[in-house]
Amino acid sequence: MKKSMDLQPCGWAKGDLYLAYHQDEWGIACRDDKKLFEKLCLEGQQAGLSWITVLKKRAHYRQRFHRFNPTKVAAMSDAELEDCLLDAGLIRNRLKIYAIRSNAQAYLAMKKSGVRFADFVWSFVGNQVVVNHFSELSQLPAATEQSLAMSRGLKKLGFKFIGPTICYAFMQSMGLVNDHLVNCPQHPRNINV
Repeated sequence: MKKSMDLQPCGWAKGDLYLAYHQDEWGIACRDDKKLFEKLCLEGQQAGLSWITVLKKRAHYRQRFHRFNPTKVAAMSDAELEDCLLDAGLIRNRLKIYAIRSNAQAYLAMKKSGVRFADFVWSFVGNQVVVNHFSELSQLPAATEQSLAMSRGLKKLGFKFIGPTICYAFMQSMGLVNDHLVNCPQHPRNINV
């Protein structure tokens, strides 16, 4: 264990918005189906962009996409999605916007078949948080065998914008993988120091 005075947030957590996200959300294990669904959709919006872009627009995404209620999102019409493409509060990429509806439809099909979304995504890490022990941001992988397997599994079910890198970012953000650096107060070995 490190002394609490030696601990500092992960190097990417600069600025108020990122720091709050780092402290309150990133890497905290989540098994809530709807929260997992929302984050997977939002991670897909990030493709080719920085996460801060999505984070700044997240509240507006929630508003336009019915708080990511899969039933309501799956029922969105083409006209509603086309209207989203005119909204500067969103990332106006046709494939990304339409992927949210596709993902909601795939989510509902999975649920109808009796598979719980949380159980499915957590199965790729053996239903346990993977705790890494990296000391520098440069050591964090962009993708892993688990994220590649998750990507393939989700694609088979009809999900879109879920490549291995997006899946790994999703796994990190939702706490399937704990990639807080070893000198970060959020790393498991430093909790309650």
